[in-house]
Amino acid sequence: MFDCMKKYIICGCLLGSLLGGGCNKMLEEEPKAILTPEFLKTEKGVKKGLDAAYAGTRYVWGSQDLFVYVTGGTDEFIKGTDGNTDLNSYTSNFTPGQSNGNQVWMQCYRWINACNGIIENAPQATMPQADQDKAVAEAKFLRAMFYSALVQFWRDVTVSTTYITTSVTTAKRNTLAEAMTLIIQDLKDAIAVLPAGPKSAGVLPGKANAAAARHLLGRMYLFRASTPAAQASDKEDAYQTLKSLIDERNTVGISLLPDFGDIFREGNEANAEVLFAVQHTSNYAFNGPNNSTVGDNVMNHMFIGQYDKRSTMVRSMDYGRPYIRVVPTFWVTDTVFKERVNDTRYGKTFQTVWYANSNNAGDYDKFAWPNPLPPGAPADAVPGGRRIKKKGDTSIYMPGVPVTSAQRNAAPYLLYGNKNWDNTLAPTVKKYFDNKRADLNDQSVRPLIVWRLAETYLLAAEAAIGTSRPQEAADYINAIRRRAAYPSGDPALMEITAADATIDFLLEERTRELLGENTRWWDLVRTGTLIERVKKHNAEATPNIQDRHTLRPIPQLQLDNTRGEKYNNSVYFPNWN
Repeated sequence: MFDCMKKYIICGCLLGSLLGGGCNKMLEEEPKAILTPEFLKTEKGVKKGLDAAYAGTRYVWGSQDLFVYVTGGTDEFIKGTDGNTDLNSYTSNFTPGQSNGNQVWMQCYRWINACNGIIENAPQATMPQADQDKAVAEAKFLRAMFYSALVQFWRDVTVSTTYITTSVTTAKRNTLAEAMTLIIQDLKDAIAVLPAGPKSAGVLPGKANAAAARHLLGRMYLFRASTPAAQASDKEDAYQTLKSLIDERNTVGISLLPDFGDIFREGNEANAEVLFAVQHTSNYAFNGPNNSTVGDNVMNHMFIGQYDKRSTMVRSMDYGRPYIRVVPTFWVTDTVFKERVNDTRYGKTFQTVWYANSNNAGDYDKFAWPNPLPPGAPADAVPGGRRIKKKGDTSIYMPGVPVTSAQRNAAPYLLYGNKNWDNTLAPTVKKYFDNKRADLNDQSVRPLIVWRLAETYLLAAEAAIGTSRPQEAADYINAIRRRAAYPSGDPALMEITAADATIDFLLEERTRELLGENTRWWDLVRTGTLIERVKKHNAEATPNIQDRHTLRPIPQLQLDNTRGEKYNNSVYFPNWN
């Protein structure tokens, strides 16, 4: 949709030091135009500048860099066999030079500068006043979105509101309070002008809207409340902001879907529950570089295990490309998702069955029954005969319950109980499966859902707990839990009481509802539970995690390229540098 990313580059790189000391071109092709201040003072320039800023969201949300920074090293996931050991386990090699942090930092500032150009120049463009106001509101929403990522990772960051067109080698590190003041004001300004919701007249998929801005504003109030920059009214402001959005959902045109399984159904990313989604297209020329780096939506790869190294299985479009960056902790699969009678989300979140797809007869012949047959083998089992008889038969099954060695030996497929799988193949988050891409190894062409109404309810519950409203917190949580019973469970048996509405329970509910949706590290830091919960549930990270890991280290490219007063990593915790 936002195709100008292939036609326009941002003139000048924001804070040359932030971008590694030079002007990194986003594109290999020769740009057809430059987003100069003069161009941004025209109606065409404003529109193209906005297109570029929207395209910039692809370089953060859906990228591998953001994914590993918010998903790894939490209570939900441990390192997959191809994952980042240093980041997931907080080893001594997790340093400011870690490339994922460099990319998130660089891309956020690059696109903040694009937003600054629009905000600064659009009011001088010859275009209807209403269009000017809306363009500025969209740019402020996007600027707040990029800054929200920066402050949640690094707290004190450079705050720039001026469009920079030449290389700059100095950077003042502003306080978190200053950054939050800008973010909150940007969101308030955007809410006052933007259409009410994602389904409002004239709002295309992936466009800024007031509902998304209200959701982010509530989240930012909760975040600030957890920091030294907290203001006395933050939790109450969060509660009222989120409550009003939920109360006005019918007017805004948003709703919880009846079936949790439909939220991430391929092709349904513009459903009534989605507040904001980063857009991608089947025309690869208008996505990223098509090499699974920045700009590409690689979420379809991140959770995929090495199924193709199991008998009778080959890599396929249906089952995906096995990047296996992370696998769920046993706490997630065995405790959080233990209830599966009335709560249907386990089966709608995880792939647990793989069907044989090899066309090579020898693959089936090699996986043969032993002689003698094990006790409990199927009646049609023959010593030396195929255990998996043909393509389409069950090849791998993970029932999510304990299984004995005898059961595994007697199964006519590979059977993994809930303590038998490992970091090469595990229950696989399937929210991002993509069968529309051109090649099985390609990145996803699906839009990436960033915020949805179910999280608004859970954030409202968090704010209710923080303002001593336990019954209201339970009510918001119960709205999500009742939906989770559809279609076969009993909604009444899913409800909790006010006494159950604690931060610990809420964090478990967030896992059941939002697993793998690029928020967890932020959530644990915001609720002050990262260290505690990682030590309880992530054995790999337990020996190494320290207080300083509640922040990400300022990237090395920033440290190396700033002239004059230096950025440093010791503002909050010594010895990060």
